[in-house]
Amino acid sequence: MPILPRERDPRLITIRRGGTLTDEHHVLLARWALACAEHVLPLFERESDDGRPAEALRIGHAWTRGEATMRQAHDAAFRANAAGRGLPDPARFAALSAGQAVAVAHVAAHDLGAAAYAIRAVTADVPEAERETARVAELRWQRDLIPDDLRDLVLDDQRRRNAICWDVFSD
Repeated sequence: MPILPRERDPRLITIRRGGTLTDEHHVLLARWALACAEHVLPLFERESDDGRPAEALRIGHAWTRGEATMRQAHDAAFRANAAGRGLPDPARFAALSAGQAVAVAHVAAHDLGAAAYAIRAVTADVPEAERETARVAELRWQRDLIPDDLRDLVLDDQRRRNAICWDVFSD
């Protein structure tokens, strides 16, 4: 299931590509997505010593500082995603969260992918009876980290894309 809508929101497209997202806000979205992925990276590392998701997050941070190219971030996203193949769901979703987080350098709307996969990682790591509590706790943790300048945008995007993000952003 795709987590990006068919019709792109211009608020999540940089100004130079015809949208309204400033470079500063693009970087803030990336940092938020990276924090979401880092929060669940231990679920991956518990199952694997493959360093690709952690390396992707380092490249994502380097991109936010202007020290890595969008192409490097894009390539790292694919490597992080591949690292999760065949692993239990918590680890697989954590790797996908890292891949989505670093992909924000290329497409800002991947920020919700990082957040959604992080929530899926957390919920997959607990018994069925505890999943809703875990989902809500992770969602609240993530929302507490949203930069103030982007809060309305991210919350609106979560409402708009909730259905294609497995309904993890439901209040």
